[in-house]
Amino acid sequence: MTTPRSSIGYGFPRRNFLGAAAALAVGTQLGSIRAATESQGTESENLVVKLYESLSDTQKQEICFDWDYRDDRGVLRTHVANNWQITDPKVASQFYTKDQQELIEAIFWGLYNQEWHGRIRKQLLDDAGGYGKEQSIALFGTPGKGPFEFVMTGRHLTIRCDGNSVEHAAFGGPIFYGHAAQDFNESPLHEDNVYWHQAVKANGLFAMLDGKQRGKALIQRTVGESTIHFRNGKSALTGLPLADCSPDQLRHAEEVLASLVEPYRATDQAGVAKCLAAQGGLKACHLSFYADTDLGNDGVYDVWRLEGPAFVWHYRGNPHVHVWVNVADNPNFEITARG
Repeated sequence: MTTPRSSIGYGFPRRNFLGAAAALAVGTQLGSIRAATESQGTESENLVVKLYESLSDTQKQEICFDWDYRDDRGVLRTHVANNWQITDPKVASQFYTKDQQELIEAIFWGLYNQEWHGRIRKQLLDDAGGYGKEQSIALFGTPGKGPFEFVMTGRHLTIRCDGNSVEHAAFGGPIFYGHAAQDFNESPLHEDNVYWHQAVKANGLFAMLDGKQRGKALIQRTVGESTIHFRNGKSALTGLPLADCSPDQLRHAEEVLASLVEPYRATDQAGVAKCLAAQGGLKACHLSFYADTDLGNDGVYDVWRLEGPAFVWHYRGNPHVHVWVNVADNPNFEITARG
């Protein structure tokens, strides 16, 4: 049995997301997650309203769009990519006033778990020279007067803030995160990659599987990393159904999910749990590992995927980490994506 590679020493508290999803399904409280959501859930959204009100007409022409604005990519608000600029002005440029730059920065950091800020700063430094230099934003709709969404993009980044304007989707729509810690082509150990521990946790579950389960979980050919549209009955889910897992394996699956959502603020963590509960929880999901993209051929799989009826979390760790996320409460949510 292969021992999972080191997760570079980061420790993460376990959170019971199967329990959270079940609690949401029956309308009961979420304890500490819900309390944090109530106190922090709208902070960034309130700042988006202030930012919008501070913009000049010239600025609005550059970065503000109608709610369902379309271009050659489709509905721009729902687009996601691994490396893109949603608008031209960079957030640290003179296009924005000092006060506006501070608002944008506060909005951005408010979308993350405070314990993760140091790791996000490292990712931005390694991938883009630091916060603000290579990131851009757009605003959709009319903040303060109707549905709205703030989107920030850059290399290894698509993050959203929408105040629940997008009713059926967690995070306000698809997101992307990634990291190339030391080089574009990382070693099998992924030294200093702030997200590699997530793959280590998932491979820990693979190590718990019996032979029959591994036969279902291990897929020979990797799917396209940006293939995160919901199948919606067009094809069957692949991989190991988590419904076939034992109680201890399911508990480990909870820990995998907890590691995936931990970087984000409590309100988005709760949004994921709520969407997942609406489609049957983790037991409705399948877990796949891909054999043809195993760096070092060591049996610790760098590319894997957790997928349900309206849930896709695709983790690509070869040659460095790319992670594509699309979570909703029904399979009819539509997005555009480009790898």
